[in-house]
Amino acid sequence: MTSGTDDRPELRTAVPVADDALVERAQRLRRRLERLIGIAATEGNELVPLRNGDAIFAAMLDSIRRAEHTVDMMTFVYWRGDIAREFAATLAERARAGVRVRLLLDGFGSRLIEKDQLRAMEDAGVQVAWFRKPLYLSPLKQNHRCHRKVLVVDEETAYTGGVGIAEEWCGDARNENEWRDTHVRLRGPAVDGLAAAFAQNWAECHDELFDARDRFRNIPPRGDAVVQVVRGSASVGWQDMQTLLRVVLETAEERVRIATAYFAPDAFFVELMCAAARRGVEVEILLPGPHTDKRVCQLAGQLYYEQLTACGVKIHHYQPTMMHAKVITVDRVAALIGSTNINRRSLDHDEEVMLAVLDRELTATLDAHFTEDLKASERIEGRRWRRRSVAQRLREASVRPLRRFL
Repeated sequence: MTSGTDDRPELRTAVPVADDALVERAQRLRRRLERLIGIAATEGNELVPLRNGDAIFAAMLDSIRRAEHTVDMMTFVYWRGDIAREFAATLAERARAGVRVRLLLDGFGSRLIEKDQLRAMEDAGVQVAWFRKPLYLSPLKQNHRCHRKVLVVDEETAYTGGVGIAEEWCGDARNENEWRDTHVRLRGPAVDGLAAAFAQNWAECHDELFDARDRFRNIPPRGDAVVQVVRGSASVGWQDMQTLLRVVLETAEERVRIATAYFAPDAFFVELMCAAARRGVEVEILLPGPHTDKRVCQLAGQLYYEQLTACGVKIHHYQPTMMHAKVITVDRVAALIGSTNINRRSLDHDEEVMLAVLDRELTATLDAHFTEDLKASERIEGRRWRRRSVAQRLREASVRPLRRFL
């Protein structure tokens, strides 16, 4: 599906918005999120966006090497390759130096980790814990995974975003073997929120929640960004992560841009996107194209392409490699970044974490990344999509029974 004209209205010329109006937008979104999720945002934060593995891994490893007291790290994916060995060696070195190092691995997502790396870390003193190993779970818990990616160093510097620890994320998205992803480095009071995300899952897997090396210091201001840390956990009923996305989509006035690795929403969130587009919001979605590691999930999302394009939502397929970022920008004033995808798995089943950031500079940078990614993408044309083959329609229909697990 290539870019070109479509049967929707032409894109409107952007109208400059006064600074006071942008401030009002940000404040309105902040109060809605605080009131409806019940988590206060913190002021005085600094965020540095990191694009693709070369930048992300270099920053994370540098912070770990500088650690003097504690390193807490959790990840869904810890696979193989040189970068996995480098992380293992760096964590082990800090543990031997007397730093308290804790590593929390998802029992399913990190099952491919090399056993010699595990032994080397544990022998050096790294505390390794597993979140819900499938062999030891009841059937009711098998589907609920820890998808959070969090690194907290010395209680002062934290990272979150989309990357796992594996060679697939190395590089700079230059070819199909180097995945496209985004992380952020966070400093300031909001680090406590990411530390709490780690602690919540660590408490389920380990007897000791904290020790004497946890200093519990007040974190001084580092910048000007306002940040709300939202945690999603598997349970029955409506989740905070669902509220976060709903508030953003219902509050947007000008533009919502969504980059997500796995797009398989339910009908409710599809209608929220359509409703935003119908009231004049430019809604753009950037998804993996020919390079996807979960074709079944892609088919589940394609079930909704016809409805979404018909109401004015723009859908783009990223061409160079796997698009794995989880980033949303809103009205040039706010950004969401973390581990959550726009799929049933993230919203209903998995442990997730997202930063809701009110910061125009960060939002502008992430918008620029989105615009650059669009240049390497192909837009889905509504008219052409409606004429897709019977075989494609049958493939989409075949995944309907699986949608709630994707």
